[in-house]
Amino acid sequence: MADPYQNNVYHQGDGEGYQTYGEGGQDGYAYQGEYPQEEDAASDATEGHDEEDQMYEGEYQGIPHPDEVKAARRAARARARATADAVSEQEELAEQYEDIMEDCAHGRFQWTLFIVLGLALMGDGVECFVVGFVLPSAEKDMCLSNSEKGMLGLIVFLGMMFGAFIWGGLADKVGRRKCLIVALAIHCVFAFLSSFAQGYGFFLFFRLFSGFGIGGSVPIVYSYFSEFLQMDKRGEHLSWLCMFWMMGGIYASFAAWGIIPRYGWGFSMGTEFSFHSWRVFVLVCALPAITSLIGLTFMPESPRFLLESGKHDEAWMILKQVHDTNWRAKGEPERVFTVSQIKTPKTQEDEFIEIQSATGTAFQRWGVRTLTLTKLVLKNVASLVSSELRLSTLMMAIIWFTMAFSYYGLSVWFPDMIKHLQNEEYESKQKVFVGKKVENFHFNFSLENQVHRDGEYIRDKFINIELKSVKFEDSLFEDCTFEDIRSSDTLFENCTIRNTLFYNTDLWEEKFVDCRMENSTFEHNKKGCHLNFEEENDVLIYLVSFLGSLAVLPGNIISALFMDKIGRIKLIGGSMLVSAGCTFFLFLSFSQAAIIAWQCLFCGVSVAAWNGIEVVTVELYPTSKRATAFGVLNALCKLAAILGSSIFASFVGVTKIVPILLSFAALVCGGVVALKLPETREKILL
Repeated sequence: MADPYQNNVYHQGDGEGYQTYGEGGQDGYAYQGEYPQEEDAASDATEGHDEEDQMYEGEYQGIPHPDEVKAARRAARARARATADAVSEQEELAEQYEDIMEDCAHGRFQWTLFIVLGLALMGDGVECFVVGFVLPSAEKDMCLSNSEKGMLGLIVFLGMMFGAFIWGGLADKVGRRKCLIVALAIHCVFAFLSSFAQGYGFFLFFRLFSGFGIGGSVPIVYSYFSEFLQMDKRGEHLSWLCMFWMMGGIYASFAAWGIIPRYGWGFSMGTEFSFHSWRVFVLVCALPAITSLIGLTFMPESPRFLLESGKHDEAWMILKQVHDTNWRAKGEPERVFTVSQIKTPKTQEDEFIEIQSATGTAFQRWGVRTLTLTKLVLKNVASLVSSELRLSTLMMAIIWFTMAFSYYGLSVWFPDMIKHLQNEEYESKQKVFVGKKVENFHFNFSLENQVHRDGEYIRDKFINIELKSVKFEDSLFEDCTFEDIRSSDTLFENCTIRNTLFYNTDLWEEKFVDCRMENSTFEHNKKGCHLNFEEENDVLIYLVSFLGSLAVLPGNIISALFMDKIGRIKLIGGSMLVSAGCTFFLFLSFSQAAIIAWQCLFCGVSVAAWNGIEVVTVELYPTSKRATAFGVLNALCKLAAILGSSIFASFVGVTKIVPILLSFAALVCGGVVALKLPETREKILL
């Protein structure tokens, strides 16, 4: 019995188009065409079944067979080519590749790659939360000032900005898989080192390069995955992929809540080395990236990239692997991969590298490759503002910048406002003592949230206690003893301190403002700043981040289901304008619960815009520039994040009007520009 799929071969409608599937040729693989199966060579999977007996179950319901749908799409594309004045070589390759992906179907291979790349994207999401969660503990371990804490929060985004730009550019010239493996490896190594860094300088340096590594994940992941998807699956499945970023926030929140408050999860080696629970959290946050890195070693390179690079043989083998993996999983192992020839344009850039690489010493060859690669990457970046792409790049830059400025700015503003409201409530309960005179008293209980003015403390002992948010103003301390004191946010201002001993305390010089010291001594001052106050790691911090990440879930599901139905442009523009409307309700937020509710609503709506932006970015640019464009735009996104978080944070406790108006104006501007973009849901990836 003849194989029912033996003649499932696609031919170009006219003789002038791209090369044919299933026919032998000098430049391609002769598969199935030159080696026909014998009539009796039926597979075990079809033995005992007649073709006439196998009926499509949707036939009686009037549902077209999937093969008929694919044939109709191909016929439509053939008619479009016939009516076009001229079809470029790039367009021919794009249409041929789309036909191949339709034949390969969507199945086990794509879902496996989906998990592996999703974990890399999850690593990017986790990285955005790590520093924010560890700062309350790390600032005590490293004695960080406010300016140092601010720099630590920004350094990660700075590293991610450079990482997105560089790795995105390299991925279009070196390969998606190779660059993603190196980027994730750099991230994992430096994340590991940062967990052991004892000093602020080393920790800052390691987090910078950790961010540099993970910064390459977003531009490469979307470019890589999109090139294994057929047109009708692209929007939906790229949107599902975005869910992993949300999962990164949830994972980081749960890990922080479960690990950081557990101070027993650590050890110390003398006074020079400590490994507290927040360092364990930093290690745990690298696990998604490590898992993705391991999975990538079993994944192939993008065949679309290989074809663009002129590597026909490798691309053919990978496409055959995708085809066979999917159809075996679907229970049809007899399906034959019938492609024999694929158009593979050879570029002058590749030839230049080959010629130069064959000369000189190893160091000279490395220098030539590096210099040539740098020139090609920069040339690719410059091509984004060429006449064909200038308008698209400008519009996408505005959309990326305005969306990131508002989203990341408000993401910082929400928790800072909650913290500000907490502080206001805390200060409202502050106890004030004026003109108190205490003599020969032994303070063996902790003092918290108190102000002491014009007090006199004579021959008093403060032993083995904690001072938290305590301020002494215009007070006198005479013949007193401070021993085994731990303090937080404690100040002595304009006080007179006579004949007083400070033994084994953390009351350093900067905690005495305009004070007069008379015959007072400090012995065995404590080193380091770590305090074991449970309140340092407020569970509300983790809860807010968790709810903000979880609120993204409905928006992700809705955008994935409707991405191909209503179109990318309406989804982006509509979501950004609705998000702008949400910001106005922040004027009505006077409590922590109200701010959390509006944060969840804003995150849930804005994620639909993010999904649409990322899908459109993939579809607007050709394969040779896709990762580069994504990298440049994502770097711009991180720059906007730095500016937005810095500007919005500066207005916390000052006014709500400026952050709300800034975010509203940015979102409206981006939404209006988005509505001017061309729709890309029916566009084949060039």
